[in-house]
Amino acid sequence: MELTKNSIQTNEKPKAATSSPAVAVPFIDLPLQFANLKAEIDQALAPIFTSAGFIMGPSVKEFEAAFAEFIGAEHCVTVHTGTAALHLALLGLDIGPGDEIITAANSFVATAEAIEFAGARTRLVDVDPETYNLDPRKIEAAITSDTKAIIPVHLYGQAADMKPIMEVAKKHNLKVIEDACQAHGTTYEGVRVGTTGDIACFSFYPGKNLGAAGEGGAIVTNDAALANRIRLLRDHGSQKKYEHEIVGHNFRLDTVQAAILKIKLPHLDKWNKLRQSHARFYREHLTDLKGLTLRPESKYGEHIYHLFVIELEERHRLQEHLQSKGIQSGIHYPIPIHLQKGFAHLGYKTGDFPVSENACGKVLSLPMYPELSTAQLELVVSAVREYFAKLN
Repeated sequence: MELTKNSIQTNEKPKAATSSPAVAVPFIDLPLQFANLKAEIDQALAPIFTSAGFIMGPSVKEFEAAFAEFIGAEHCVTVHTGTAALHLALLGLDIGPGDEIITAANSFVATAEAIEFAGARTRLVDVDPETYNLDPRKIEAAITSDTKAIIPVHLYGQAADMKPIMEVAKKHNLKVIEDACQAHGTTYEGVRVGTTGDIACFSFYPGKNLGAAGEGGAIVTNDAALANRIRLLRDHGSQKKYEHEIVGHNFRLDTVQAAILKIKLPHLDKWNKLRQSHARFYREHLTDLKGLTLRPESKYGEHIYHLFVIELEERHRLQEHLQSKGIQSGIHYPIPIHLQKGFAHLGYKTGDFPVSENACGKVLSLPMYPELSTAQLELVVSAVREYFAKLN
């Protein structure tokens, strides 16, 4: 479970071994979501299993068309993970050895992994102290003659400030790859994220706002030639079986996942609205707590709350208190990219990105999913308030 993994990754004092109470509020309730859609899913999957059309069946193109329309992009190419989407976006733009890519220090490691997979070098930039998204004011200082692209991450479901990012990119002739893996339906100045940059990448990991029953990802773009190149790259460089135009990968999305995503997509706007409603409930009942910080929503976009993140000192104590009440929580993310052992070769050190480091030491994610009940929200709020009442 993610909660356990995140707890292990921190440098905080480990919890004593105790029996856990029954879960009253899970961090996310995927079984409930799938139970609500079971009849539709069963109906959609039956012909796939009957025909055994598990690879590149009709549902793949049908979902690609539907997701492109949802985002407002001309082309969608599905792949088997969000990480693969980032990797192929870079390869599709002919980015490789000798190139440098700028991205945020406070993100899930997949963003930087994709850069390294492409053979390029990751150049990190600190994040905005309010939104925790890539700080446009700090990008130019990181640009070198080898810089080829910028990857802003729409973190937690809130858009990065794309207008100034695009201005810097245009000034220096750089490509922009939107990491929208947490932003399915997020808007920036009234437009869904994914069409402002040259190309955008999405993840359909089960816990995302639009999640598969396994792994999945997608790339969207308005560039037809780029989309066609990525289609080749995802399927062994081939348009026709056993004829390979370029050296490619096996990064295809399977038909079962595409069928499930196609069923879930029409529900996404409603689910995002429910997440926003839950976030308003949290804000209404937690804003007054001394020692607790809530990140403000940006004025330029609509937050769809993939995660609801709070900040406090000694977060592990609140996490333990919540756990004692049967309430799950998470940490996104406990260690910034530049302090990960796997990225020591980048040469960064503690103190290089203070905003990211401060955030990684204080953030805690509360339960957030569309199906949260009012009673469950009240339990979370009550437990958080009880914890702070004991402090003060």
